[in-house]
Amino acid sequence: MRPIEQHTAFIKSLARELGFDYCGIARAQRLDEDARRLENWLQQGMHGSMRYMENHFELRIDPTRLVPGAQSVITLLLNYYPAEKQDPDALQVSKYAYGKDYHEVIREKLNRFLAHIRLQIGEVQGRGFVDSAPVLERAWAQKSGIGWIGRNGNLLTKQGGSFFFIATLITDLPLVYDDPFAKDYCGTCRKCIDACPTDAILDNKVIDGSKCISYFTIELKEKLIPSDMKDKFDNWFFGCDTCQDVCPWNRFSTPTRETEFSPIPELLNFSTAEWQSMTEDAFRKIFRHSPLKRSKYQGIQRNLSFVQNTDHGTTAGE
Repeated sequence: MRPIEQHTAFIKSLARELGFDYCGIARAQRLDEDARRLENWLQQGMHGSMRYMENHFELRIDPTRLVPGAQSVITLLLNYYPAEKQDPDALQVSKYAYGKDYHEVIREKLNRFLAHIRLQIGEVQGRGFVDSAPVLERAWAQKSGIGWIGRNGNLLTKQGGSFFFIATLITDLPLVYDDPFAKDYCGTCRKCIDACPTDAILDNKVIDGSKCISYFTIELKEKLIPSDMKDKFDNWFFGCDTCQDVCPWNRFSTPTRETEFSPIPELLNFSTAEWQSMTEDAFRKIFRHSPLKRSKYQGIQRNLSFVQNTDHGTTAGE
């Protein structure tokens, strides 16, 4: 076996040992087609107030700008689908936020991944990313043969659906590259488009981020949520899983093996009254390692008030 094949086999084996569910490898190259799509999306203002999406454009589309001499882009998936779920009639949190913050969990795995590669192969330059840099993770996942990008904008796999975190490791190590995933298995299905509460999913695999519930409840930093969104959130106050919940491919979802993603008990059991009466100190203590801390206590209270239609001055345009 040639060294390049040995290195590739080692990396895929190591990914399994570290608990990743998928590992695909693509040649590091400029993403010209994705660059055109991203530029058009930004020009149409579909990123809303997420101005950071406009920054570092060249870094997003060219991995050699992030890792000089980059040869390979390794894409890793980690399942987060929970065994236990919230009562569907309760205030809803997106499933990715049930347990410990995935940034912390996956960053530690990526550090171990790169350390093991260097121990086994030698001095390798590389950087790992999980929502922490301008990387087009879904494009690289498709190019590395893992799955396709569905109508709802999520990466879909035939074996396990879409409830996966995506991590990326860019390295100067030459490897054997997987064939891109060439087929789209969404077919004529429109379930995600029809189910989206705010009509954020357009009929051309384009997501209007400025209309997405996740945008309003997580990304929007304003004190007010636009009043024209009133009664459209379907009890989602942090993120939204509607387009994934209705996707037929997610009938193949299986519970995660990652114990760090086990649901925080309060998140599963809090009543509406308990959410609304929670103090800032209690929030910081309970959710100190949770993705919910991204919205901060004030943002969570804003979202709760908006979803529950309580008169806390949380809507604009009234």
